[in-house]
Formats: sequence, C-alpha cells, structure tokens
Amino acid sequence: MSLALARKYRPKSFADVAVQSHVSNTLRGAIARGRVAHGYLLCGPRGVGKTTLARVLAMALNCENKRDDGEPCGECISCQRIWSGSSSLDVVEIDAASHGGVDDARDLRERAFYSPASSRYKIYIIDEAHMVSSQGFNALLKVVEEPPPHLKFIFATTEPERVLGTIRSRTHHYPFRLVPPRVLQDYLQHLCDLEAVSVGPGVLPMVVRAGAGSVRDALSVLDQLIGGAGPDGVTHAYAASLLGYTDAALLDDVVDALAAGDGASVFELVDRVLESGIDPRRFVADLLERDERLPERKRSGSCGALHRVVGP
Repeated sequence: MSLALARKYRPKSFADVAVQSHVSNTLRGAIARGRVAHGYLLCGPRGVGKTTLARVLAMALNCENKRDDGEPCGECISCQRIWSGSSSLDVVEIDAASHGGVDDARDLRERAFYSPASSRYKIYIIDEAHMVSSQGFNALLKVVEEPPPHLKFIFATTEPERVLGTIRSRTHHYPFRLVPPRVLQDYLQHLCDLEAVSVGPGVLPMVVRAGAGSVRDALSVLDQLIGGAGPDGVTHAYAASLLGYTDAALLDDVVDALAAGDGASVFELVDRVLESGIDPRRFVADLLERDERLPERKRSGSCGALHRVVGP
C-alpha cells in the first residue's frame, strides 16, 4: 500500500517548510541563538503546515545532533520518533477536539511537572487548541504562565480568537498564511517529478484551485488523481471530470460564442453543460476565471456578451 503524499513528503527541517519561511526562519534563528520561548501559538488556515512546523520545532529542541544554525539532524532517535508521530514520554501530541476538557487539562498539568525521561525538554503539542474549554484553559494557565525550565508548549489552531486571551498573551504568536498559487503549483510539480508521474497541461492549476491555498488539501486531491490515473498519467480531461471542472474546450467555445454575440450557440453550449451534469455554479465560476485570462479585447467582448445573454 502506497503512503499518502502528505505523509511521505512531510518536511523534516525548517528549510523544508519554505512556504512558511517567515515563521520557520524566525524559529530556526531563535533556536540557534538560544532564545527559545516557553510557549508558542501557531495559527492559520487548515493544511498550511502548523502541526508540521510544530513537530520540526520539537525535533530541533530535543535533537541529539542539532546543527549550529538550529536545524534538527533528522536522523537521531528523538528526531525520527517525533517526525513519525510515534508515542513518546517527552513529546506529546494532543488533539484538543477530543481531549479539551478540564479533566484532561488537569491531568496534563500534573504530568507536566515531571522531568523528561530521556530528552532535553518535555514538549506538549496541542492541536486544535481553540477546542480547549474555558475551564481547561484556566486549569492550564498557571503552568503556561510559569512553567518549569524543562517544559515547552506549542499550540496550533485555526481560530486563535477562541484561545483564552491570557494564554495568547503568554505565548509567542506566529500567523501562517495560505500558500500562493504559483508556489503551490511549483511544489506539486516537484512532487510529481519525484514520483515520476506524468501530469497533463492545465492539471496542476486545477489541483491548486481545489486546494484553495492549503498544501494538505492540494496533496489529497493530487493523491486521488494519481491513484486513478491510467497509462497516460493524469490527463486534463480525467482531472476535470473527477474534480467537476468544466472542460477547457467547452469553455473556449462558450467564450468564442459570447465574443461573437451568438446567443443561440451560447444556449446550446449551456444545454451541453447541463446535460453533462456539471454544477451550473461551477460552470459560471470556470467561465469567469477563463475570461480573466483572455486578451483585453476578447475579454471585453465576451464580458459584454455575457451580460447581454444572462443579464447583470
């Protein structure tokens, strides 16, 4: 059974998290200079690298052969355990969506004061931190505010405004961003090259659109396409059909008909869209996006015709 792309190519170093370099470079520099905080709050949209960077940070903090620039070696036992997500007494990942109650927080608080079993630091990575209840945050507040020297907290959340304000004020806050389309497309192309997968023209832009700036979502879509691809690789027609996008040739015909003011042809093409089962809203979104990529003269003509045919 093949390993999912998101797991197979999960970054092992700060340098590998290049799409969030404003965060990874800052954290790497802090470790290199010995200016490590006791708590971090990583926030941003889902699938943009928060938990991945939390693991890399934990690796760097406990690495047995850490480099001078703050990068973890990625090879020692500690690094391998953290990167793979294996259970560890010293680096504990907690999903707050299912362990965010006050009793869970009290249990964590009691265990947190014990010294690490074999590492430099005991580290708690709390994912979906906004799901911790108010009572749970209050139970953690004292230990987050005045932790013992061996203890580090890394909170990851998509909704930082729901994290208790006193917790936010006692951690270093790092915002993550959606990944720009060009950066994400180049990354996906790099992975396709590594996997020796043939991808047809126009396929990766569709994958990027489906991912909506999330690396994890884009990789999930690409995994799905690769899994069902034929001997010709991932073709545009196959990807468009599976993802529900309108065929490029059909869009070109619609744009040409609109630019020519041929309303009858436009309605015939719309009938073809409806008969093929494509969501009309998706068709309009695809048409507008295609129109934006046209030369100015043709774009102006098609936009005016579109308003004449379908109204404002």
